[in-house]
Amino acid sequence: MTGLILFGGFAIMLLISVPIALALGVATAITLLYIDMPVVVVAQRIFTALDSSSTMAIPFFVLAGNLMTEGGISRRIVDFANAIVGGVRGGLFYVMILSCAFFAALSGSAPATVIAIGAMLYPEMVKRGYPQQRSAGLLAVAGGLGPIIPPSIIMVVYGTITSSSIGDLFKGGIVAGIMITVVLTVICIFLSSKENWPKAEKGVTLKEAMVALYKAGFAIMLPVIVLGGIYSGILTPTESAAVAVIYSFIVGVFIYRELPIKDLMRVIITSGKGSAMVLFIIATSTAFSWLFTYAGISQQLIEFITSMHLSATAYCLIAAIILLIFGFFLEGIATCVLLVPLLWPVAESLGVNVIHFGMIVSISNVIGTMTPPVAVNLFAASSVTHMKMGDIAKGEIPFFIGFNLVFFLIVLVPWFSTALS
Repeated sequence: MTGLILFGGFAIMLLISVPIALALGVATAITLLYIDMPVVVVAQRIFTALDSSSTMAIPFFVLAGNLMTEGGISRRIVDFANAIVGGVRGGLFYVMILSCAFFAALSGSAPATVIAIGAMLYPEMVKRGYPQQRSAGLLAVAGGLGPIIPPSIIMVVYGTITSSSIGDLFKGGIVAGIMITVVLTVICIFLSSKENWPKAEKGVTLKEAMVALYKAGFAIMLPVIVLGGIYSGILTPTESAAVAVIYSFIVGVFIYRELPIKDLMRVIITSGKGSAMVLFIIATSTAFSWLFTYAGISQQLIEFITSMHLSATAYCLIAAIILLIFGFFLEGIATCVLLVPLLWPVAESLGVNVIHFGMIVSISNVIGTMTPPVAVNLFAASSVTHMKMGDIAKGEIPFFIGFNLVFFLIVLVPWFSTALS
């Protein structure tokens, strides 16, 4: 009965359009009243959820991503990507994929990647006669590299919940990100000739490529500094996020000089609002998940699944499908904080590697950003391209299929997640 009230209350709140964070908190409070426990427990659990040094990495990475966009770092990354692959048929599609991959190594956010790269690249693609529907579709899918290629906010959240190595999660994200980038590129190679995409009049010379590399040097150094600091053991993920903020500030304000001092407060306020939303969801979701465990529902779930005698691979496949379904309706952070405390204990009892399960959680949440109704990547792409979400969804189909093929390959083969760990 406790579980019914908990989930029933949460479902009702969602149906009447209560924000996810509030719905989780209210459902928890109502259930606590039912079992005659002080509602103040909600506040205690919220405080406990945020009282973590790992959690502090989230607002730092959000601020760093906004500083990069405003400071001209992302534009130079696009120019560099164009210098590498811009001269072949459908070259701007490859530029989009590489730009999203590079920017993903800076921002850690899917919508931020879509908006930053789309705002710079999409108008130029339309101007050169590229198919608008396909261009917007690739933007929505390639933007999904943001939370996969480290640093990744969703991996920080998962690592905090499971007390796993965020550095090892980032290593798994590198392999997954490269695999997805390669698959998207192969799909573009196939479609470029089939759909006769435009071809650049002339390729980029070696001199032009070297100039683009020189101009993007400070931008490219950022992921090297951040990830190098983590993997070398010099910096924790939270410290590396703080370094990213300082570096982005220095480069944007004093080196590229595209971020006026007077705009800093606006960037900080915008980042604060975005961070607060994510942290509020984490806080209330933690209280919700704690009550789920406290009421014994989690243990019942473990016993039920264990009695089915599933293999680790079969369970991972089932967990992946559950995560995908929840991703259709819930924001990625909420899905992670809500389901990981429920699904991970079972996976652990079956001997599933914590890094492998983290990749399943992270990539499934990204797929949710591309699938309606809660498809933040489609919303972001729509705001940039001014196209209807339905048209963008049609354009993304071949890329979406490729993204999912990589996902299920990673689900079934743990080695891809742990190869660098």
